Amino acid sequence: MTLGNTTTHYGSLIKIFHWLTALLILTLIPLGWYAGQLPHETDAELATKAQLFSAHKTIGVATFLVALARIFWAAFQPRPRLLNADRKIESFVAKLVHWLLYGALVAVPLSGWIGHAASAGFAPIWWPFGQDLPLVPKSTRIEHLFESLHWISGRVLILSLFLHVAGALKHHIIDRDATLKRMLPGHANVPPLPESARHPAPLLAALALWSVAIGLATLSSAGPDQPTAVPTLTAVSSDWTVTQGSIEIGVTQFGSEVAGTFADWTAAITFDENAPGRNVGHVTTTISIPSLTLGSVTQQAMGADFFDADNHAIATYEADINRGNDGFVADGTLSLRGKVVPVSLPFHLSIDENTASLQTSFALDRRAFGIGANLKDESSLAFDVQVRIALTATRSTPAE
Repeated sequence: MTLGNTTTHYGSLIKIFHWLTALLILTLIPLGWYAGQLPHETDAELATKAQLFSAHKTIGVATFLVALARIFWAAFQPRPRLLNADRKIESFVAKLVHWLLYGALVAVPLSGWIGHAASAGFAPIWWPFGQDLPLVPKSTRIEHLFESLHWISGRVLILSLFLHVAGALKHHIIDRDATLKRMLPGHANVPPLPESARHPAPLLAALALWSVAIGLATLSSAGPDQPTAVPTLTAVSSDWTVTQGSIEIGVTQFGSEVAGTFADWTAAITFDENAPGRNVGHVTTTISIPSLTLGSVTQQAMGADFFDADNHAIATYEADINRGNDGFVADGTLSLRGKVVPVSLPFHLSIDENTASLQTSFALDRRAFGIGANLKDESSLAFDVQVRIALTATRSTPAE
């Protein structure tokens, strides 16, 4: 048996690619489905789910690389002629299914890989080359788009695979020809075959179907990066008005940080840097919990075991602003998820006449608020949540 193809037989290398690809696909499909059905309420459940998804993603990357190698090799090989080229409709369908399969072997793993690279934190790929891809930013919109494309192209793959297997069995059982035998080990007895005309119709039909699939994926994923905040907070007036700023958090899941941002929050600030004594002001910050975007785990974070946003949609930090040994410190309480916890926040303030800028970061222990109470192992979800605040505010009544 030769390494390369002939006009009547497949070579040994293309057979290896074929059956290796089949093994990978038949592992990926049930593995991904099963992992998606698993619960993730406890440390053990979350760890199992993450391991299975990591295995699914790792095998998916391997499938993509094998598919590229297979396509590259096939591009330089003669394609064995069809045994039923005289049956026009059947040969058209066979070629169409092959083009759909080739597209799916690239689209399914690549879309999953891009979706993974656009998200953060959950179920890493098991290899030493990092989790990111060039030109793929961390973006909820990109993540959702390629998750949709992954789902739709996966269905195209399953349908094409079914038709491919059904066709092979039809040739073997009903037609009793050597179509299936040509892809098995050994050398099938195939007579010389006449050359059949090559028509672009199957390829064009496959491209049209893939265009529809991509269009459906785009439509199903359409929407802004930031979800609409529920509830929408009413603007507040105070001595200082926040003109720009951000409240971000970072949670560490399975050793990787997942960054998130609250889109809707308000701050009522009184502050006089020239006030005598220790106390120089007061701040009340109100945060809409449902406005949080936290990568691929946003929906999970809103659940009852975490922020419980349905029952606790608002978080409030209320504190006196005092002079500290080095800068200022906000001494107050954070009301979150029905818990009221003392929080002292040291910070430095840059004041330029009537404009003040603040940047600070600190850690909160999620256990103090009952967040992720079932996850008692930091290897699944770290106890400390990093909070990063940056804001610029202007004095409503200029100082004299």
